[in-house]
Amino acid sequence: MEVPMELVRTPKFLRIASLCLTLGVLALLNTSHAPAATMQAIKTPLICYKGTASQSLKSGILKCPSGWTTTRPTKPTNATKATKPTVPTTQAPGKSLSISATYTGKIAMLWSDSGVTATSVTGTGAGTTLGLTQLTGSGSSSPSSKCESVSGAGVISDGINTLKANFDPSAQGCAKDGEAPTTININGNVVITGGTGKYAGATGTLKFSGSFPISSTNAGTSESTALTLTITGSFMTK
Repeated sequence: MEVPMELVRTPKFLRIASLCLTLGVLALLNTSHAPAATMQAIKTPLICYKGTASQSLKSGILKCPSGWTTTRPTKPTNATKATKPTVPTTQAPGKSLSISATYTGKIAMLWSDSGVTATSVTGTGAGTTLGLTQLTGSGSSSPSSKCESVSGAGVISDGINTLKANFDPSAQGCAKDGEAPTTININGNVVITGGTGKYAGATGTLKFSGSFPISSTNAGTSESTALTLTITGSFMTK
């Protein structure tokens, strides 16, 4: 008996169909797992910011803690950069200082037809000097009687800080005798004109008195004699 070809081919067809179905299911299963694996592989950390600090979260629940944000802070530009407020500086109030010092040293003089010039005055101080123990100065006068006005300028110093002063118009020099040799007594006020260092800007008026001998008043005569000068009073510093 002859078997129809359809019956002979059916089992082979079923086997092929079954194989195709199996392959299709396996392919579907592999495809459904691929995205998860891929997502797991490409999972990126969460970066959280708080002020200038930052932290990276790589596992667990990827959520920024309280007070943190995922927004990266921007650096301030020159226009928005915070500037420190200017604190006004307060200047210390002026201070009153007192001096009562006696300076001993030398005065160098040169006589001319019109008067006398003190070309150099030097001295070392003792007493309440405020440390200003070094005296330098110069002066002049045009005597026509026993007492005449004296002009002069001087500086007292501690080697770093200085106090500067000028004789005011009340300053005068008086000869003890009518002619040389004699002793010259000087006195009056000195006006402080400033200073340097901690005495910069100092103001005030001090009293002075002193004496020195002279041996001659002839024009062209020069001499250097002993000088004693006392300075007293108070002045203000800035």
